[in-house]
Amino acid sequence: MDVNTSCRTQLTKRSVRPDPREKKGMHSVMEPLINDRYTNSPNERVLDAVIGKRNAGKHIVGMYCGYAPVELVRAMGAVPVFLCAFSRRTIPAAEMVLPANLCPLIKSSFGFIRTDSCPFYALSEAIIGETTCDGKKKMFELIRHIKPTHIMDLPQLPDEREALRNWTTMVHKLKAFLERTFKTKITEDRIESEIKETNGKNRMMNEFFAYAAHSPPLLSWSEMYDVISVEMVSDRDELRRLLDAIAVKLDGRLSKGEFAGNGSSPRILVSGCPVGGDAAKIFRAIEAAGGVVVAMEACSGMKGYSIGIEEGTGDPIAALAKAYLKIPCSCMTPNQRRFDSLDAMIDRFRPDAVVDVILQACHSYNIESYRIEQHVRGKHRLPFLKIETDFAESDVGQIRTRVQALLEICI
Repeated sequence: MDVNTSCRTQLTKRSVRPDPREKKGMHSVMEPLINDRYTNSPNERVLDAVIGKRNAGKHIVGMYCGYAPVELVRAMGAVPVFLCAFSRRTIPAAEMVLPANLCPLIKSSFGFIRTDSCPFYALSEAIIGETTCDGKKKMFELIRHIKPTHIMDLPQLPDEREALRNWTTMVHKLKAFLERTFKTKITEDRIESEIKETNGKNRMMNEFFAYAAHSPPLLSWSEMYDVISVEMVSDRDELRRLLDAIAVKLDGRLSKGEFAGNGSSPRILVSGCPVGGDAAKIFRAIEAAGGVVVAMEACSGMKGYSIGIEEGTGDPIAALAKAYLKIPCSCMTPNQRRFDSLDAMIDRFRPDAVVDVILQACHSYNIESYRIEQHVRGKHRLPFLKIETDFAESDVGQIRTRVQALLEICI
């Protein structure tokens, strides 16, 4: 088990105020940030919002990856939604067609469609995919006959001169697909407006993440995910109202000395593959062991909010392409931007250890994990734990044991 690096002592840098009512490894019961009805089911809140907007006459566009520019979808008055991909329940249906040794995220996605059990796919009138991995792009071939489906060919050598030119072409082609499919015209003024909308929302989300960067943190991982889920289908005004209300509650926690975990809970940064649904067993294992997740590096977490889009360029399509090509997914090579992004997250959230989550058969993240470990240990002197897993529950006990061993050296 790769946890033999000593923890960096942070307590001298923190304004630690432990809650005397708590014992080590226990988490306080705090007022929920979002209405009780949705606290344990963020998808229900998102689904209600999407149905409401569809009933109001808005089009719905489904997507699988953060490389698809949501600004183009919003610029035509439509609502972008991420599609279901994190349940083991749909994998048996997928394995009737797909290889069993394929990435669980791909199998789950395909299984949701075969079983007609993803409400977001059912509501979507068009689908956007991208060539981030071989498994996904071949899976798209099996579903593209169901609904209008557009695949973006993503350059994977981002530093090459032609990469930006080619990706800009792909963004133009996406715009043409949306205009053709929905019989509309997407103007440059509307795209520019949505670029400003995105930048404003990203600034608000980073203000929200400051509560996780606080020592001790005032947010749990599940609360961060709840807000991330809602942000996707909210406009800037809706998000501001939500975050203003949440800030009042979080400031109240601070005044009462209520924290996620307790004052001495080890702070954990989780990196690697997208995590959600059944894969969130990793987060639960960290909490059960007495740790607190303060940062989520994956594209299902905080990564996308660090990318700013240049405003007022006169060519908003080119600005979108330039910004989105900077997203540091492991499909990119070389991928220095991911190491730079990780450095910034470590500096801001000050973790005591890094847990790298690799979904089985995700070869690019699995191979890159070796360099991530060297970087985390060598540059930041932090303990590092790599966990390779799928969506099944069979390895939960083993994960708990490994996480507990990691956290023991952080105390």
